[in-house]
Amino acid sequence: MTPLRQRMIREMELRRFSPTTIDSYLRAVADLAAHYRRSPDQLSLEEVRSYLHGLMVQRRLAPATCNLRAAAITFLYREVLGRAAFDLKIRRKQGGKLPEVYSQEELVRLFNAAVDLQQRVLLMTAYAAGLRLMEVRRLRARHIHSQRMLIHVQQGKGGRDRYTLLSANLLQELRRYWKEYRLRDWLFPNKTGDGPLSRSVAQKMFYSAKRRAELTRGRGLHTLRHCFATHLLEAGVNLRTIQVLLGHKNINTTALYLHVTQKQLTQLHSPFDLLRLPRPQDVPEPGAETPPVPQPPSGEVAPPKPPSPGQDGTPPQG
Repeated sequence: MTPLRQRMIREMELRRFSPTTIDSYLRAVADLAAHYRRSPDQLSLEEVRSYLHGLMVQRRLAPATCNLRAAAITFLYREVLGRAAFDLKIRRKQGGKLPEVYSQEELVRLFNAAVDLQQRVLLMTAYAAGLRLMEVRRLRARHIHSQRMLIHVQQGKGGRDRYTLLSANLLQELRRYWKEYRLRDWLFPNKTGDGPLSRSVAQKMFYSAKRRAELTRGRGLHTLRHCFATHLLEAGVNLRTIQVLLGHKNINTTALYLHVTQKQLTQLHSPFDLLRLPRPQDVPEPGAETPPVPQPPSGEVAPPKPPSPGQDGTPPQG
């Protein structure tokens, strides 16, 4: 490990960054160094900006990925290397993609496609409690409060604790899983049993089940958390309660699910439905000839049209 990497880890740990954030920042800086094949402390500001420009334009990475890389690099130069005037002068763009959500039938297909009980229970737990990938991996036996029907999420995003729902059906699945695997502490341990399941293995579990279930939507295990929030909203649970269960710091983050709830959308009507259009059977097909207006025989004069009621001076009838 290089001295620069050690310094960066120390500064992040002093600021109590989460392990996930530390890992992401280190990978971002390592990618920058690999791009130029030089240590980052030897790069100029313009070289760094050219690197980020390549991420956006040539590699076309997602806005969230580019934002994270920019944040990691800015932290390195300002907080670790002490360049207070370091300014990338770029605009942080927010991604415009909406969460992808499965229907209840698709969720059943996903769970049934699991290859073993561990994979099945991990996917069920992520959905039933609305957990992030990091949170479901770190669950321990003591976090399951069966008497109160709650799950204690310790040190979630931002280092915040919270409680979320413990489903009665999930509790049965967890008990069966616990007895079969004879677990000691971690609900989803690694192969040696001395730590939690790795991030990559948990993601592979989701993608393998998704592939066998023949589902095309869904970007990672986090999709199940989106499903949890959306289905609660469709069931009538208020937004503030969902915010607490998800552990969102800002309710505007939770409000994103208002855009994807099927119940909200199906209760609306398009203004197109308000137009008084002719019935489809009354509209001639494109290209069909208009039937000719009947003409009187030659030499005869067409009878005059009868006057409309009220035009001949007589009052309308009826």
